[in-house]
Amino acid sequence: MNDQQIMEDILMTTKGVCDLYMHGTIESATPRTRQTFDSALSDSLCMQDDIYQKMSQKGWYQTQQAQQQQIDQVRGKFAGKA
Repeated sequence: MNDQQIMEDILMTTKGVCDLYMHGTIESATPRTRQTFDSALSDSLCMQDDIYQKMSQKGWYQTQQAQQQQIDQVRGKFAGKA
């Protein structure tokens, strides 16, 4: 594995951890448990952002601008759903 593949793997793992902590926060039955999961989620989101920023700086995570037509289609799809 090269450095880019390792970083991609770490990023995907971190995203999975964020997802687990988010669900833990949502499903918590007590305020203390919710706060514990919420704190862990916040830390994990910061870690995910750090990894993303490093990958982006190296050109390993390319993003593209969405076209206005695509944005309008998605907006239209969800308009009126409340």
